[in-house]
Amino acid sequence: MTSDESARPGMTAGDLPLSWHAVAVAEVFGTLNSSEAGLSSDEAKSRLSANGPNLIERGPRRNALKILLRQLLDPLVYVLIAAGLIAVLMGKVTDGLVVLAVVVINTLVGFVQEMRASKAIESLSRMMPQQATVARDGDATAVPAHEIVTGDVLLLQPGDQVSADVRLFEVSGLQVEEAMLTGESVPAGKHEAPVEADAVLGDRRSMAFGGTLVVAGTAKGVVTGTGAGTELGRISQLLSETSGLETPLTRRLGRLARAITIGIVIVAALIFVIGLLREYPMLDSALAAITLAVASIPEGLPAVITIASSIGVRRMARRQAIIRHLPAVETLGSTTVICTDKTGTLTRNEMTVEALRTQAGALELTGTGYAPEGELCADGGLTPRASAAATELLRTAVLCNDATLENDEGRWKIVGDPTEGALIVAARKAQLDEDTLRAAHPRLDEIPFDSERQYMVTLHATPEGGQLVCVKGAPEVVARLCSTTDGQSPQLDLAQEAVHALAERGMRVLGVASGLAADMTRLEGAAWRHELRFLGLVGMVDPPRDEAIDAVRACQRAGVVVKMVTGDHPATARAIGTLFGLFDDEGGGAQVVTGRQIETTSDDDLIALARDAHVFARVAPEHKLRLVKALQADGQVVAMTGDGVNDAPALKRAEIGVAMGVSGTAVAREAADMVLADDNFASISAAVEEGRRVYDNLLKSLAFILPTSLGQAMIILVAVLFFPIVDGRLLMPIEPVQILWVNLVVAIALALPLAFEAREPGLMERPPRSPDEPLLGPLLIFRTFLVGSLMTAGAVGLFLYEYHADLSAGISPELARSESQTVAVTTIILFQCAYLLNCRSLTEGALRIGLFSNPYVYLGIAATLVLQLCFVYAPPLNTLFHTHPLDVSDWISPTLVALAGLPLLALEKRFWRWRKAGREAAQVSAGRAAPP
Repeated sequence: MTSDESARPGMTAGDLPLSWHAVAVAEVFGTLNSSEAGLSSDEAKSRLSANGPNLIERGPRRNALKILLRQLLDPLVYVLIAAGLIAVLMGKVTDGLVVLAVVVINTLVGFVQEMRASKAIESLSRMMPQQATVARDGDATAVPAHEIVTGDVLLLQPGDQVSADVRLFEVSGLQVEEAMLTGESVPAGKHEAPVEADAVLGDRRSMAFGGTLVVAGTAKGVVTGTGAGTELGRISQLLSETSGLETPLTRRLGRLARAITIGIVIVAALIFVIGLLREYPMLDSALAAITLAVASIPEGLPAVITIASSIGVRRMARRQAIIRHLPAVETLGSTTVICTDKTGTLTRNEMTVEALRTQAGALELTGTGYAPEGELCADGGLTPRASAAATELLRTAVLCNDATLENDEGRWKIVGDPTEGALIVAARKAQLDEDTLRAAHPRLDEIPFDSERQYMVTLHATPEGGQLVCVKGAPEVVARLCSTTDGQSPQLDLAQEAVHALAERGMRVLGVASGLAADMTRLEGAAWRHELRFLGLVGMVDPPRDEAIDAVRACQRAGVVVKMVTGDHPATARAIGTLFGLFDDEGGGAQVVTGRQIETTSDDDLIALARDAHVFARVAPEHKLRLVKALQADGQVVAMTGDGVNDAPALKRAEIGVAMGVSGTAVAREAADMVLADDNFASISAAVEEGRRVYDNLLKSLAFILPTSLGQAMIILVAVLFFPIVDGRLLMPIEPVQILWVNLVVAIALALPLAFEAREPGLMERPPRSPDEPLLGPLLIFRTFLVGSLMTAGAVGLFLYEYHADLSAGISPELARSESQTVAVTTIILFQCAYLLNCRSLTEGALRIGLFSNPYVYLGIAATLVLQLCFVYAPPLNTLFHTHPLDVSDWISPTLVALAGLPLLALEKRFWRWRKAGREAAQVSAGRAAPP
């Protein structure tokens, strides 16, 4: 920092140094042209005018018209629009309008979905408090928080939400809840002394950050950053610069759409040329090309995907997973890596005492969380001596304590510091009531906890008329306070050994001491230390969710790698990672990677580091973002879970962001694709299962819809190649509007029931799908051509048979055409009804999956038959779709054709099962033959 910098009172946030935490307080005041007395009102107004208000700017509002128009940026949509407009220009107004109506419907569906876009930056702007207390003109003054400027002196008290980033210079026992920024479950103790310049956010103890909460103590600090210059502002910038990614399904559908579009354009042009070569009128050639284009496009597919995903959304909601964006349903099924926060996600975010260590023995406490149920226990029973020692330790911890425990409508809640609250809960388990103890031992004086002293002391009157000193704090510090007159501390070695043992279990450890003081009313000097006795240690943890442990294992069995990304200390992260089975014995899987390592590792090297390591500690927002990008560069499909503001950029960047609904901030929820209503990691495992089920069922819908489109296109191709011109028109087995009837109305009614299919056996034992795996594998491609060919043969054959039979009976060519087309469409519909039963599983037979496991299939078939009866016999539909009523005998041949395909499709499924079994057997054989 130069002297020139310190001479500029009108600096903007971008001009200010980023390492205020490492700068001495005097230098900070000099740089900001301020002092401990604060600014004058005139100077504050001048800086406010120069640098702007203490607000986080909201991002630009989304333009509804642009969102609407963006729905049209799809190759298949281009073909449909072109086909509709050409049909209208050719005089086929009804046909053209029906085609264009399809475009309108699909556009509106996409528009409504995208209008639910993220509002994360707006949520960030609402996180700053409304009022703050600053030193102005030498007096403490309440001002609107948005009027705070750099150089202001901010006064902090318990319960305050910090209004801006401040460099602390006068601190008394300040404890700040920073979980929203750091992920640290325990409030951070603050002090005035500078820290290392490269300290990560959670270790910057000389700073307090905007949006965090003061839970204990008081302080003064000089404002170093406002608005966009705060940590919250920096996260807002990260959010605005972070773009969401296409989901795997979106990418696959995009590739499929492009392939279909290219194919349609080529074949339609070929049809047009063939028509001209066969000397068809240009109008007929163009109409045939349009008809083929309409036939080839699976218009119902977007609607089926949207509705099937919506069904998945409802199922997930019943399992506590709320989906904000429909593509997230399928993306969960494709996920290969889950990056999860620790606090509140894998753990309960409820500090809990689990172990006591006294000279009389070691004890464990049962029960977890804030609920005071549970008890002390020890191997072989609890001896009277151990019980007395534990009771004295907990009594002292309750007296040297400011927290209280409240029952809020059946849910226990801590008021005050979570660590102190955990001691209250532990005392309840030992049958000690804090209110009774405090009433019997009124507090006379106290020395608040200070991060430099690392202990808290309270002085109490005893019922016998004496005085009692109670101390709690860092174990080694408390043990030294209990030293003998020659400076030796016999308890220090015991404390150090026990602290190490508890720390290996991921525990935070406190030391507790007490002593009687004669005729003392204030804690002055060192006299209160003389009679101190070291009572023992308290080990506490943020306990894991039991169901989360099972959920992590379920994800691992499903081939989904779980990585913990936390702001906690590496030792805590290692203990939790070990508990959840996140470490392995190979490569880098056994290491804990810190945020500093992520920051100093090159992009290329970070890819390997992100792949191999599974536990990341002391991680800042930009580190999480780099980590997600590195995993994506490695070809992974990443789900990121989190609940804090610091998680929002990575939530937005990941293929799917998963936010906590109960403990999560509004920013995290708005940036996420999915919100867990119960903050339970187990719900993620359930959501992955539902996502895989949805994808399976979407594949079944695709296997059902694509052969229909191909079959109809092949019908048009056969007609153009071989059919004659009758009365100046090309003889067509099916008209464009009739194709739309098949593709939209009937295909949707039949395809939707597939969304309700039960999950396939072994669904959660499969490895995740490769992100590059195409939608159409060999099985679907083969089946699409097989079914399309059978449908074409049946429809064309019956059309020709009916048409020539009508002509032989003396029926006019126009009426014969209409009736024969009705038979062809009915053949396609009945064929689809039979084929739907085959599509309930891509490889298994109907008997294997259960004839009645999905009753919606039969409801769909019944609804389709009713619609087809209307199509055949309702006069308005006869007029709209150019159909003609059929005799009862005309239904026999279409029904036989539809049923004839089932045995052949059953044989085809058996072939694929035989092929899969042979491949698996070869793999097993190769595995046995491989050297160890």
